[in-house]
Amino acid sequence: MLFQITNSQARRLFMSRQGLCDNPAFKQSRVALLELIERMGFVQVDSINTVERAHHMILFSRNQTYRKENLNGLLEQDRTLFEHWTHDASVIPARFFPYWRHRFARNEAALLERWRKWRREGFEESFASVLDHIRAEGAVLSRDLLALEGGNKKPKGSQGWWDWHPSKTALEFLWRTGALSVDRREGFQKVYDLTERVLPASVTGKSVHESEFIDWSCRSALDRLGYATAGELAAFWDGISPAEAKSWCLSHLGKDLVEVEVAAADGSRPRRVFAYGDIEQQLEELAPAPGRVRVLSPFDPLIRDRKRMERLFDYHYRIEVFVPEAKRQYGYYVFPLLEGEKLIGRIDMKRQDGVLVVKGLWLEPKIKCSAGRQQAIEAELERIRRFTGQESVVFENGYLKTPS
Repeated sequence: MLFQITNSQARRLFMSRQGLCDNPAFKQSRVALLELIERMGFVQVDSINTVERAHHMILFSRNQTYRKENLNGLLEQDRTLFEHWTHDASVIPARFFPYWRHRFARNEAALLERWRKWRREGFEESFASVLDHIRAEGAVLSRDLLALEGGNKKPKGSQGWWDWHPSKTALEFLWRTGALSVDRREGFQKVYDLTERVLPASVTGKSVHESEFIDWSCRSALDRLGYATAGELAAFWDGISPAEAKSWCLSHLGKDLVEVEVAAADGSRPRRVFAYGDIEQQLEELAPAPGRVRVLSPFDPLIRDRKRMERLFDYHYRIEVFVPEAKRQYGYYVFPLLEGEKLIGRIDMKRQDGVLVVKGLWLEPKIKCSAGRQQAIEAELERIRRFTGQESVVFENGYLKTPS
């Protein structure tokens, strides 16, 4: 009979690995911020800014003393972070860069095959000229190269991100395959430069064997998940295949890995997963989650894997940005609410004319809107108001909704 992790233990172990069991009021330095991101593995970057951008919301939910200038300093001054791709665009510790060389090599053929089918023609012919231009002239924005192509407007008939001009596609390809890196952002637009001019030689000069890359991918993912299936290990960095992760798990089973079962929040059949051999000791040392209410970004790593989230928290969530307004269940950009180790509801809010406007609040069916819980939610909204620099929090009439 396999050892079983209770649902509460499973939640707290995963939350602990993702920085959500830390003291959220602890004064955070720039060094401490880097340590947090290294523990988490990465922080997803997203452009939507209804309240604050995703990466800032993710980090603020873990520490209320988080300062955006510290993240910018790590990225643009210390160069201890870099921006690249996991499952999506993310901020990643620079010391992981040697492992990304294998991603670059794996991405190149797949990107070329896919992009040849639906990008504008001519981007491949732009690779050399784009690199030569940047090497001679320095860092560029996409619009800088568009001007060199003969104009400062989108090509006629352009439909958006899937229809980039050739130089923009070349920039993205060269970034995705490692020749270029993001030097900084201006108005959230990426500024590209040669990787050797952005990142220090101490990381760009290192390389690892492919077997070491696979071992690191699995171990580092398990470190940050606490327990996982082979598929979850592969998906964490999205850099290796499920088959590679499964082979790694089976080769280490009975050595430093064991199989355990994780209890589901809804009482359904426990799920068999892999964990390190000292899993029982890890569980004994778990700290409780802070009891306060916290607003999570829709891109928070706690909820990124929707199936894992539903098993752990019995909570269904989807982002409705791309859902037509008439078909939305909740709203355009709705934030999950975390209370202790439970996901208790969701909130629809936005910044508007210096005010944080709460449009809707839905609590989960078994969660009551007690006076204490209402005060805890309002306290979190006040923290977000201060973080985003708004003058006040305003609740629209009828903001407290009945769960759908």
